[in-house]
Amino acid sequence: MCEQYQRALKHFLRCPVSVDDSQALDLAIETVGSAKDEVLTHQLIDFLMGEADGIPKDAKYLFRLYMALNQYREAARTAVIIAREEQIAGNYRNGHDVLFSMCRELHKQKIKIPAEMANNLMILHSYILVKMHVKKGDHLKGARMLIRVANNISKFPSHVVPILTSTVIECHRSGLRNSSFSYAAMLMRPEYRNKIDAKYKKKIEAIVRKPDKSEQDETTSPCPYCKTELEDTELTCHDCKNSIPFCIVTGRHMIKDNWTVCPECDFPALYSEFKTLLEDDEICPMCSERIKPGSLKKIENVKPYLSPEETEEQ
Repeated sequence: MCEQYQRALKHFLRCPVSVDDSQALDLAIETVGSAKDEVLTHQLIDFLMGEADGIPKDAKYLFRLYMALNQYREAARTAVIIAREEQIAGNYRNGHDVLFSMCRELHKQKIKIPAEMANNLMILHSYILVKMHVKKGDHLKGARMLIRVANNISKFPSHVVPILTSTVIECHRSGLRNSSFSYAAMLMRPEYRNKIDAKYKKKIEAIVRKPDKSEQDETTSPCPYCKTELEDTELTCHDCKNSIPFCIVTGRHMIKDNWTVCPECDFPALYSEFKTLLEDDEICPMCSERIKPGSLKKIENVKPYLSPEETEEQ
C-alpha cells in the first residue's frame, strides 16, 4: 500500500508546474493525507517550500496539507501567513474568510485560538462591519469601527488614504469631531496629502484649519468578567485585564445578560442587536450563512464562551 502512495505522489509531483498544477497538488495532498507517512509528508513539504525546483508554491497548499494531516496548530500558523498576504494585497474579505475558517476548525478541535489570529480576525471583521453600518445609515457605529481600523492602519497598506478619509468623514458626520480632526491631521502628512480624493480634499483641509475638538462620549457597558464599566468598543478590560469576546454584529464587547451566538458559526453577538439585524437581513455578518430570526436564542450560561479552556478540561 505504501509503495502505491509513493508512486502516486511521485507521479503528481512530476506534473509540470505551468500546466494547471493546482489539481495535481490537490491530489498529492490527498495522497499524503491518506498515507499518513512521515517520509512522504516531508517529501511533499520540501516540494511545496520550493526545495526541489527553487519555486515556493502558494501557502494555501501547505495549509491544505496540514489540514489533511490534522496538524491544526501548523495549519493555524500557515493561515495567519496567508491572511497577512491577502491583507497586504488588499483582499480583506479573503483574509477574513481564511482566519474565520481556521478559528472555526480550531474551535471544533477544542484547540485554543492563538491571540494573533483572534486579533487579526477582529480587525478584519471590524473593517467589514463598516460598510454594513454605513449602508444602514448607522454612521456612529460605522465611525467607531473605522476608528478601530484606522488605529491598526498598518494592516491595510493598500488602502491607507481611502480608509483614513472615510474615518474623517464618518467621524465628522457622527459628532466625533476631535477624532475627525486627528485623522484629518494625519492625512495632511506629505506622504498622504497628494493622494486624497479631490472630492474630499477641501473639506479635510477645512477640518484641520478650523479644528473643532468637541467629541461625543462613547457609551459604556459592563465587562462580562468583572462588571467594570468599559467603553462599548473596548475589548480589553483595564481592571481584570481579560480580552473580551466581540459582537459580530456591532464590533462592541459582549455583555453577559445580552448574549447569543450565531446558530451556524457559534460566534457571539449581542442578542438585541442580532435580532434587530435579522429583521432586515437574514445573513450572519461573520459566516455569511442565512439565519432564521426564530433560531436565535438568548444564552443564560455564558461561562463556556468566557472561559472555553476551563470548560474543555472538565
